Amino acid sequence: MRICVVAEGCYPYVVGGVSGWINSLTKSFSNLEFILLTIVADRSLRGKFAYELPDNVTEVHEVYLTDCDWYSHKRKRTGLKLNRNEFAALRSLVFNNDTDWRTLFKLFQHKKFSIDDLLMGRDFYKVVLECYNEQYPQIVFSDFLWTMRSIYLPLFLVMQTDLPKADIFHCVATGYAGILGSMGKELFGSKLLISEHGIYTREREEEIIKAEWVEGIYKNVWIEQFKKMSRIAYDKADLVTSLYGHARELQIELGCPAEKIIITPNGIDVYRLKDIPGKLPEDEDKVNIGAVLRVTPIKDVKTMIQAFNFAKKKQPNLKLWIMGPCDEDEEYANECYDLVEALNVNDIVFTGRVDIREYLGRMDLTILTSISEGQPLTILESYAAHKPVIATDVGNCRELIYGEAGDSLGSAGILTHIMNIEEISNAMVEMAKKPAMRENMGEVGYKRVMSRYKLEDMKLAYKQIYKDFSDSLNIDWSEEKFTISNIFNG
Repeated sequence: MRICVVAEGCYPYVVGGVSGWINSLTKSFSNLEFILLTIVADRSLRGKFAYELPDNVTEVHEVYLTDCDWYSHKRKRTGLKLNRNEFAALRSLVFNNDTDWRTLFKLFQHKKFSIDDLLMGRDFYKVVLECYNEQYPQIVFSDFLWTMRSIYLPLFLVMQTDLPKADIFHCVATGYAGILGSMGKELFGSKLLISEHGIYTREREEEIIKAEWVEGIYKNVWIEQFKKMSRIAYDKADLVTSLYGHARELQIELGCPAEKIIITPNGIDVYRLKDIPGKLPEDEDKVNIGAVLRVTPIKDVKTMIQAFNFAKKKQPNLKLWIMGPCDEDEEYANECYDLVEALNVNDIVFTGRVDIREYLGRMDLTILTSISEGQPLTILESYAAHKPVIATDVGNCRELIYGEAGDSLGSAGILTHIMNIEEISNAMVEMAKKPAMRENMGEVGYKRVMSRYKLEDMKLAYKQIYKDFSDSLNIDWSEEKFTISNIFNG
């Protein structure tokens, strides 16, 4: 059985989070063949993998959201003329009115044409002008036209991708990944599985609302684009997984049929963090706080630094270890370094990318100050190491700290509001002052991760999903082997 994992902006280029989950998934089914269909910004990232791929990952196909229009170099621009059905399908997409995705998929997969010819052509102009006159006459048309071209360029590039054939398309998000998975199902009769970690549409909405590069009504136009892409993925999917109950509610709110959704919590290799080294002599007089994260705006490292600065004044023996890559957003990382210097705060260490097994045992607690999360693996890893957590109230953090319904184990940490420097600072001080409380919370966390969030639990859930799909496709994969082909395509 051939499973195509479709990912956007994560595996195998970025360490941790969803990337770590995909890596664990592929390694968990060593007898199955996986291929990767990865969506990245542009060709500058081509082949720059942060992971050594497992042997059962046999191909990698890259899709670029901004790329050269290869067909435009082969001939002079002549203009692209759509037939009646194709024009109607394009109009249904722009107007977001019962979009005829089937015709659109056929157009982009079976006709070879320049995206420039389409976006700069008469048909696209006509549809956009009609949309403008009906819905947005209060704004400048030329600005609206170029905005629509910029919105549809990445979508059309994605839809023109040469798809690898697979029995199952397993998308780890909706959005552009969901479009590719939906096309795969349409073209090959494959099964479509969507496993959402964060709710893609909501995450993009939050980013656009805060973005400075898009203003006014154009924010709504961009948000609606991501919503329509998610709807087609939910509609085409055979099964959708979510990590926890509230995420399932959001998926239903965004248009996913409730009967398609099952909850499959994250799972980690708890035994990997067994018997890790403990505190070093240099740590004995310190209360070490560990932050395992990528230094990016969504992790809100600046709030963490400011909160630590205030906590350090009340509790001088605090030390903050920020453990994770700093090269994903170098501008933001430099702003964090400058903030530490401007505050003149001591005992903040940026380790860069590390093996957490060498550090986590030295920590007294861990912290996560994100403004958006799903079900953070870093919290589960902290629990596996018997460490309590301070976390912001995003994603599934509340349930991970206090327990899901029916979980009476108790509290495994302290929950705070996002960007609340005072609350986060006070939580650091409280943890520092109460070692017995820290130890008790750490044990609660360990019991919680062992009860529900082990890698074995996740593997069993997906083994059943894959088996059900293979049965419906009449595939016997119980002893399936594979042949490694070209590891890099695209």
